Amino acid sequence: MKLQRILPFAKQLLQNVAGQGDIVIDATIGNGHDTVFLAMLVGENGHVYGFDIQAEAINNTTDRLKAVQLDKHVTLFQHGHEYIKAIIPTELHGKISGAIFNLGYLPGGDQSIVTVPETTISAIDQLLDMLKPEGMIVIVIYHGHEEGKVERDALMDYVKTINPADAHVLQYQFINKQNNPPYIIAIEKC
Repeated sequence: MKLQRILPFAKQLLQNVAGQGDIVIDATIGNGHDTVFLAMLVGENGHVYGFDIQAEAINNTTDRLKAVQLDKHVTLFQHGHEYIKAIIPTELHGKISGAIFNLGYLPGGDQSIVTVPETTISAIDQLLDMLKPEGMIVIVIYHGHEEGKVERDALMDYVKTINPADAHVLQYQFINKQNNPPYIIAIEKC
């Protein structure tokens, strides 16, 4: 297949906007796969800030980062992503190159703890202010569960209202797959 699958495409989008020395955010660290990817992408002169409300996610990500010796330039917060603007140092606002969200629940964790539209939309809105020009937010939407459908619908309503003078919004999705496959919303700041 020549078309890129969802997760590799998400990574490609981030590679297009972030590199050595950049500041990036993993808004939903989960088990740390994206956090490790981002840490490798920005190198030891860059920095990754990661957020998750679950101690299990913080522990899993910390272990994964230490296993590949990338923990020195990553700061993890056991807070919801709706606190991004308050937590990220003010001097970095306007300098964030990219951010990623993987919505839904922690794989292998408690499936009753899920991302919700109010906090996700708040975080995206804050990040739009914090991104540098041509910075990007990549959102992987998992909507195969009831809460995921609610979040998907609210998120889609929200991104359609973003002023095109402020950001470009892309939807990348396979439309002929079964079982509610995940898809991407990418928001590039103008």
